[in-house]
Amino acid sequence: MDPRASSLIDRRRLVPGPAAMVFLDFDGTITIRDATDAILEAFADPAWLEIEDAWLAGQIGSRECLAAQMALVTATREQIDRLLRTIDIDAGLVTLLDACAGQGVPVHILSDGFDYCIDRILRGRPVPDLARRLDGSQIVASRLRPDGLRWQATFPHPPEACPHGCATCKPAAMTRLNPGGALTIFVGDGLSDRYAAASADVVFAKHQLAAYCEQAAIPYARFDTLAAVATHLEQLTWPT
Repeated sequence: MDPRASSLIDRRRLVPGPAAMVFLDFDGTITIRDATDAILEAFADPAWLEIEDAWLAGQIGSRECLAAQMALVTATREQIDRLLRTIDIDAGLVTLLDACAGQGVPVHILSDGFDYCIDRILRGRPVPDLARRLDGSQIVASRLRPDGLRWQATFPHPPEACPHGCATCKPAAMTRLNPGGALTIFVGDGLSDRYAAASADVVFAKHQLAAYCEQAAIPYARFDTLAAVATHLEQLTWPT
């Protein structure tokens, strides 16, 4: 666990509102498999891989990348929905949501991926009271809508691209959702999370994000499941 976490919470000047706020990435963090990648692998022209390489090389931002990739998808709504039903979520999500609720810590979901996928994956899970547990959580994501056999991607967060060209500017969303300046805790797994990690007070990371944090000297706690994140958070000293 990042040793800064408890001291940051202990030293933070108390202001009206929560002492801390958790921001969760969706694809690869809440889900086991990236939903956008699954759609592209199943239904996109193989040229999507060349676009992916351009993004990984830093030649384009994720907004331009995803818009171009989704334009290559040919699939019915039923085909997409059937695929999304196969994507599992981390079994520790409920544990984490309950741990945060017990500490009075809001949880929000920030995603470079798409609202359409998030809605269907979360609504399609046989998890008791998941909707109740997510009540009050904001979901900030790109938009995806069917247009016959094609799919239209739009990016409202923000409408104008941020300096990094992100599909969703996660640092801007974190600032907007946290007007009281609560401790920001970010949990993610991929390169699209790197700017959020650089902006957060406490970072939980795995996979590509963990490698990036190592390279960029960003302190972080490695996690494998969201249940492990919940355990770490329960060990923190929260102000009363």
